[in-house]
Amino acid sequence: MNENITPYQSETATKKEQVAAMFNNISGTYDFLNHFMSLGIDIMWRKKAIKELKSIKPRIMLDVATGTGDFAFEAINILRPEKIIGVDISEGMLDVARKKIHDRNLQHIFSVQTGDSEGLHFENDHFDAITVAFGVRNYQNLEKGLADMYRVLKPGGKIVILEFSKPKQFPVKQGYNFYFRHVTPFLGRLFSKDNRAYTYLPESVAAFPDGGAFTMLMDKVGFKDTKDRRLTFGISAIYTGIK
Repeated sequence: MNENITPYQSETATKKEQVAAMFNNISGTYDFLNHFMSLGIDIMWRKKAIKELKSIKPRIMLDVATGTGDFAFEAINILRPEKIIGVDISEGMLDVARKKIHDRNLQHIFSVQTGDSEGLHFENDHFDAITVAFGVRNYQNLEKGLADMYRVLKPGGKIVILEFSKPKQFPVKQGYNFYFRHVTPFLGRLFSKDNRAYTYLPESVAAFPDGGAFTMLMDKVGFKDTKDRRLTFGISAIYTGIK
């Protein structure tokens, strides 16, 4: 799908390696910029996405592309699971997550480890629920990543994916495109150490097969009852599926 959309256009490093390097570079400012550039709306999106799991009351959860752990912390607050494991390819992001886990004294519930979404080191049928927030568009092989998450999910388990989408209606579409293509890269260059990271963001969103194209891919790897729920005029979307 968007394997050619990479942070640095390197001829020697894979997309996966470039994404890991990019998040290592911006890990120190990631949380601040997320909340600042979205005007805090990203917090509301996470809450809505996690509430999709309330009906199944998951005990053991996996948070893929966990980053600094915000999605998992929201899950702990809302769902009260027994255990959450977060995986990410960026050690810089995981270092931030580990500090937050320690500061909140949540080591008994939430642990993080280096992990590749396309080759998860867990047994088949292991987790009650899997979550991913703003991570699937960074997968090197999206279908492979979805298939591996399907593999480690228990039968009857649920996946919830929160990802940026592309608004279709005027004038939201035009305003969104301007903000994402011009304001976001400017703010990213201003506050982060990485000039490319926040230019890659709108490029990766534009290349992502959102909506029906994405739910069709979920269907292809085996998920049932897949749904696409749009948030904030279509700026982001919650995708859900059952194994």
